[in-house]
Amino acid sequence: MCGILALIHANGTETSAASELHEALYLLQHRGQDACGIATCASGGKIYQCKGNGMAAKVFRDDGARVSDLPGYMGIGHLRYPTAGSSASAEAQPFYVNSPYGICFAQNGNLINAMELKQFLDLEAHRHINTESDGEVMVNIFANELNETGKARVNDKDIFAALSRMYTRCVGGWACTAMLAGFGLIGFRDSYGIRPLVLGSRPSDNGPGTDWMMASESVALDQRGYTNVIDVLPGQAVIIQKGAAPVFRQVQQPIRYAPDIFEYVYFARPDTVIDGISVQESRERMGYKLADTIRRRLDPTELADIDVVIPIPETSNTSAACVAERLKKPYCQGFVKNRYVFRTFIMPGQKAREKSVRRKLNPMKVKFEGKNVLLVDDSIVRGTTSREIVNMAREAGARKVYFASCAPRITHAHIYGIDLASPSELIAHHRDEESIAQHIGAIKVIYQTLDDLKAACAELSPRPNQEFEVGVFCGSYVTPVEPGYFEHLEKVRGKTKKLKVMESAREAIANGSAGEEEIRMATNGVEVNEDGQVVAAVSGNSSTNGEAVNGDVTMRNGKRVREDEEDSSPPRERMDISLHNFGDYGHDTHS
Repeated sequence: MCGILALIHANGTETSAASELHEALYLLQHRGQDACGIATCASGGKIYQCKGNGMAAKVFRDDGARVSDLPGYMGIGHLRYPTAGSSASAEAQPFYVNSPYGICFAQNGNLINAMELKQFLDLEAHRHINTESDGEVMVNIFANELNETGKARVNDKDIFAALSRMYTRCVGGWACTAMLAGFGLIGFRDSYGIRPLVLGSRPSDNGPGTDWMMASESVALDQRGYTNVIDVLPGQAVIIQKGAAPVFRQVQQPIRYAPDIFEYVYFARPDTVIDGISVQESRERMGYKLADTIRRRLDPTELADIDVVIPIPETSNTSAACVAERLKKPYCQGFVKNRYVFRTFIMPGQKAREKSVRRKLNPMKVKFEGKNVLLVDDSIVRGTTSREIVNMAREAGARKVYFASCAPRITHAHIYGIDLASPSELIAHHRDEESIAQHIGAIKVIYQTLDDLKAACAELSPRPNQEFEVGVFCGSYVTPVEPGYFEHLEKVRGKTKKLKVMESAREAIANGSAGEEEIRMATNGVEVNEDGQVVAAVSGNSSTNGEAVNGDVTMRNGKRVREDEEDSSPPRERMDISLHNFGDYGHDTHS
């Protein structure tokens, strides 16, 4: 899950597009803390870029000093959330390809058939993919289709036609923004409407005309003064040239209108509206419906036993308050959140997640001591965080702890851009509610039903019979899933996990805090054991899989195909090679 932005000013002499995109990055920072970047275009089609690992304040400096090096009247921005791929700086977006026409590209989502597309790019389009990011695959597919025009200059009809061809090749869920050097902006969305994208406008404050902005969430437009906000529809693309009104085209017919329901449960800000559905109001309804389920699941004695309802901040605050209201129980904030520690379910290693929970949350003893508490969280993924929270509540003096989840049991992998966990790591994948309660140390665990979750959002939709992507809860995904995709996903996830744990071990040694296991990891490398845990490898056995390129191929059924090869030790970091990027260099650069 990522955040994407695009902006074009009516006045082509403007140079402040980056400044506005930089401000918008902070409004969408919750959508990605792993990396971010901005690419702009100035007069003459010159492209400027800054991107790298870290949050916006790190990449652009706390005072935004690097923004002044990004002149231009239009630009795009990206915030990356960790996924199953690598987390090297080279994977930070926007991506850039110089042929044809100079394309900058920002993607939110995931391609289900990425491996097939990589083979096509390698063997037929002759385009090299240098990272593990689906975004790089997608921009090269688009570039290859756009190159088919054979023209020195393209128009909107050429671009729409190239997008239509790209849609016939790509399978998955995505929302993308792109910038064509000297031409304008492009925004488009998958034919299922899985990933969100909105467009807004405002009168130019530097002469006649209209400024236009696209974003993953409406809050970014609201805060920047853009109004008349509309959703880009499933299968729809929009092109905006300097000083011109947007041109819309249905590049592929909508297959379904099924936004990812996890946006409403967890990812989106409460003050945003996605596909006409208020996130805040949807979470209120989740709370009321969850309360009704709690009434059914607990007997009258257990229900009377509850003294107070306490949310796990912050996403569940709204729902927990509605649970308390419906159950006629006191509501209070029992945990204080450290806002400078980030989401924990994607951290590599169980011990790291457990430590992070205690850094992230601190219980107020006065709110727990001697009480029977009902804790409400937005979801339960691995159960590591939930178990630590229950332990913290008991340590603070709680007599009994009940635990409720605003989301149903998460039993399957997320395949559209959120690396929740491997199915085997999901606590609900192989446990019923009773064993989950035992595992996390709660008296009982109560989950929202899937029907109630869908109803909580659908009741607010302007469309009748609203559907949602809910595959993580039931295994039924809205898009076709390529054979072998889940095996591929596990392979990529395992490789990424090993890289992250190895990097953590190296950092522990550098900081002087390494234990024996971390020293063995740094010395011998790492491997994944039978339980799916990353451990120190037996000396000489560590390896990571890479992909063959150019001549390193094999023949299968008479065709050249890529094959995996063993590569001894991956580099600790890779810089972006597509465009001079001062984000690749130290903070003292350009001072």
